[in-house]
Amino acid sequence: MSKFRWIEDQPVSEKAPFLTRANVGEVIPEPPSPLGWDLVWAKGGAVRGWRDCAVNRFGIGDDEMDADPDRCEFIGLQGGYGYLSATWIRVWGERTPGLSAAAIDAVYFGDHPDVLPYVAEPWHENPATTERMTRWLGNVMGTMDQSELEADRLRARAIAAARPNLAAMSDADLLARAVSLRPVCRSMFDQHINQSGSAALGPGTISAICAAIGRPEAAMRLIVGFGGVDSAAPSYAMWELGRKARASKALTTLFDQGYAGLNAALRASADPDAQAFCHELDAFITEFGSRGPNEWDLVSPTWETQPDIALAAIDRMRLAPASAAPQGNTSSREADRAAITAEIEALLAGDPDTLATFRAGLASSRTYVPGRERSKTNIIRVLEEQRVAVWEIGRRAVARGEIEQANDICFLFEDELEHYIAGTLTGIGPTVRERRAYHDWLLTLEPPFIINGTPPPNTTWRKRADAPVDAVTLGQTLTGMPGCPGTARGRARVVLDPSDPTLLEAGDILIAPMTDPAWTPLFVPAAAVVVDVGATLSHAIIVSRELGIPCVVSVTGASRRIPDGALVEVNGDAGTVTILELP
Repeated sequence: MSKFRWIEDQPVSEKAPFLTRANVGEVIPEPPSPLGWDLVWAKGGAVRGWRDCAVNRFGIGDDEMDADPDRCEFIGLQGGYGYLSATWIRVWGERTPGLSAAAIDAVYFGDHPDVLPYVAEPWHENPATTERMTRWLGNVMGTMDQSELEADRLRARAIAAARPNLAAMSDADLLARAVSLRPVCRSMFDQHINQSGSAALGPGTISAICAAIGRPEAAMRLIVGFGGVDSAAPSYAMWELGRKARASKALTTLFDQGYAGLNAALRASADPDAQAFCHELDAFITEFGSRGPNEWDLVSPTWETQPDIALAAIDRMRLAPASAAPQGNTSSREADRAAITAEIEALLAGDPDTLATFRAGLASSRTYVPGRERSKTNIIRVLEEQRVAVWEIGRRAVARGEIEQANDICFLFEDELEHYIAGTLTGIGPTVRERRAYHDWLLTLEPPFIINGTPPPNTTWRKRADAPVDAVTLGQTLTGMPGCPGTARGRARVVLDPSDPTLLEAGDILIAPMTDPAWTPLFVPAAAVVVDVGATLSHAIIVSRELGIPCVVSVTGASRRIPDGALVEVNGDAGTVTILELP
C-alpha cells in the first residue's frame, strides 16, 4: 500500500482563526477513524449537512463558506481532533436578532478562563442573514413546528427496522448499504444543527428576563425535568433491569462475577431468571443498542455490538438503593418548576409583553431542549446501521486472518475498502496496525481547548500524562458553572472511561472530563456530577436536569485536580465544589 495516510486537517481561514473544542468534544471526543470520517462526516455527510443548515436555514452566504462544497467553515479537524469555529458561531450570534457573541460564549464556554474577547469586524454584518434569522426566530419562539424532527424520528426507526440479513449479503452490498445512508446523515445533521441553534434561544430568553427582574437563580430551575430527553431514556430502562438483577439470587451471582463476559454468561445460563433477563436485555438493545461511548465514530463499540458495556452500567444501578431511582425526583421537579413559574409570572403581571415573551421562552425550551437530544438519537440510529454493516465486513476479514478485530476495518478509507472488496488491494494488516498505532498515539495527546490562529502541530501538543496538576487543598472551593440545582456530599470518583465504571458506587460524586450520552447511565447511581468543561447546552447539564441530579460544569481541570476518594460537596445552585476531606 501507499505511504502513511490519515485524515486531512481543514485549512483555517485568516478571517476566522478562533477555534474551540467546546461542545464538539461531546460529539467527536476522540480522533475519528478514517472510515468513520468518510462514511459519516465527509463526502456529502454530516459536514455537508451543517453547511446546508448554515446556508439554507441561517442565511449564511454560500460564497462565505469554503470553496469545497464538502467543507463547512463551522467544523473541521485539527491535529486529528474535531474543532468548531468559534469565530463563525459568534458571527452567527451577532447577526441573529436577540442574540450576540456574548450570548454564544455563555452557551459554549461557560466560565472558561481562556476565551478570547469578541472583536467586531465589518464582515460580521450581513443583512441577508439577519433577515433570514428573523423568520427563523418566528418558528423557534412562535409556531415551534417540529414536523421535520418527527419525520426524521420515523425515518430512522424505519431504517433500523428494515435491516436486512447482513450475514447473507456480499461485502460489496454491505458497503453499498453503509454508503447509501450517508445522505441520510447529511439531512439529519442539518436538522440537528437547526435544533441545537433553536435550543439556545428559549433558555437564553428565560435567563435574561429572570436577571432583569432580580431573580437570576430562578432561570435554572425553570428548565429542569421537561421529560422526553432521549439520552436519558436508556437510564430508566437500565434501572428496571438493575432492579431485576438485584432481586434475583441467580442474577446476583452472575453479576457479582464482574461485567467482563457477563453477556455470554447470562445467555449460557439455564436459570429461568437469566433467560427472562436476556429477553428483556434484547428488547433494550433493540431500542437503545445504537448508543455507546464515542458513538459517532463507526470504530467504537455500542451497546449492541458489545452488550457488556451496557451491563456494566446496569450493574452500577443494581447496587444502588431504591432511593436512587431516576424516576424518583420527577414530581418534585415538576412541582418546583410550576411554583417558580407562577412566581415569575406574578412579577411580570404588569408587563404583558415581557410576560408573553417569558411564556414563549418556556414553551420554546420545552420544545427544543429535548428536540436537540432527539435529533442526535435519530442520527445515531442510522450510524448504527452503517456500523453493523462495515463490522460484518470486518468480521469476515478477521476470519481470513487479515485483521485482528472486526472494527479494524474502520482504519481503511472508503476508497481503500472498495479496492479491498474488489480484490485489488491486499495485505491490509500492516496498514491497519500502523494507523491504529497512530490513533493510539493521538489519544495520548491533550488537544488545545482553544486555538487562535495557525494551529500548532500536534507533535508540539502536551501529553495528557504530562499535564501539570494544581492539586486541591483541604477546604478549597473550586468554582464552575451551575448546571442543575441541589447540594450533595460524597466521595469523588474520577471516571475517564464510561465503559468501565466499576469504581463508581452509589452515592459517589462522578467527576469526568466531559460527557456524551454513553455517560448518562452513570449519572443515576451518582449523587452529583462534576465536569471539566461545559456550558448551558452541554450534555451533562441537559441530562442532570432531566434526572434531577446536582451538577456543576466548567470546573477547569476537575478530573485532574480532585483526587479520587476525596470527600466533596457539590452545590449545583452556586456552581461550586468544596473539598471536605482528602484521601
